Amino acid sequence: MILSIESSCDDSSIAITEIATKKLVYHKKISQELEHAMYGGVVPELASRLHAEALPKILEECQPWFGELKAISVTNEPGLTVTLIEGVTMAKALSIALDLPLIGVNHLKGHIYSLFIEQETVFPMTVLLVSGGHTQVMEVASLKEMTIIAQTMDDSFGESFDKVAKMMGLDYPGGPVIEKLALKGDMNAYNFTVPLLRTKALAFSYSGLKNAVRLAVEKSDEISYPDIAASFQRIAVKHLTHKLKKYFEIQKPKNFAIVGGASANLYLRSEIEKLLKPHKAKLYVAELKYCSDNAAMIGRVSIEMFEKEMFTPRDTLKTSPRSKL
Repeated sequence: MILSIESSCDDSSIAITEIATKKLVYHKKISQELEHAMYGGVVPELASRLHAEALPKILEECQPWFGELKAISVTNEPGLTVTLIEGVTMAKALSIALDLPLIGVNHLKGHIYSLFIEQETVFPMTVLLVSGGHTQVMEVASLKEMTIIAQTMDDSFGESFDKVAKMMGLDYPGGPVIEKLALKGDMNAYNFTVPLLRTKALAFSYSGLKNAVRLAVEKSDEISYPDIAASFQRIAVKHLTHKLKKYFEIQKPKNFAIVGGASANLYLRSEIEKLLKPHKAKLYVAELKYCSDNAAMIGRVSIEMFEKEMFTPRDTLKTSPRSKL
């Protein structure tokens, strides 16, 4: 079995996955959402302290499987440096204490493998990653062959939802809150401009849309918030589908996936389904409980890395806030 640790942001999580069967034997996640909600976003130093408290508590429950472990894996990039350190420090300590090899895992690869928890992989695949920190389109041929086709120039899709919720004085995280509020509003009430509509560049940008929403909020009262939320969500998603449609003119989709925390947005899923229908492409999405950061997805990609002997020496396992796919 492999014990996997995830602490890239504000979720403390540990999983144990059986190598031969890919079965998820144990999985637990402790969220910090309530602690960060009063600040309207993640406070890195607070997140680090909370990881230091939560991870050892979860690890205690894993002791019955220590004798069956073959490796320790941990998210070491990308993410918040001060929170990644908590997981990496624990992983190194376990590696020394149990005399087991280490596997450093790229968090974004983990999100891709969230599609295949307790399942076999399906590659090649076009992947849309939408989260609080990333908005990317990737072509994934295998674990070692992943190419970024397009990414955001500024704010991410998920981050824009969080920021819009904060403008309205709503709870954190903003994604689920805005999605729920949008159900009560008119998505055509505000004619926000679709970002980069007239540019051919395969890229994303949410700073302009976010600013347009800010101006609308400042000129309105709470009665208008559902309409603003619905209109914002429509344009935010339309921006994604517009660029994907352009890309599909070059590269026809066959297997397409949406991963990352914001992939739980049901409106996004439905619009992507419509976009894929003419191409008869199959849509893959992770179970809702595995969309946000979790150690189960780190464990799943770790199986592939273990089988390919992609181990990381203890003295070279470093944390990085940026991705190196």
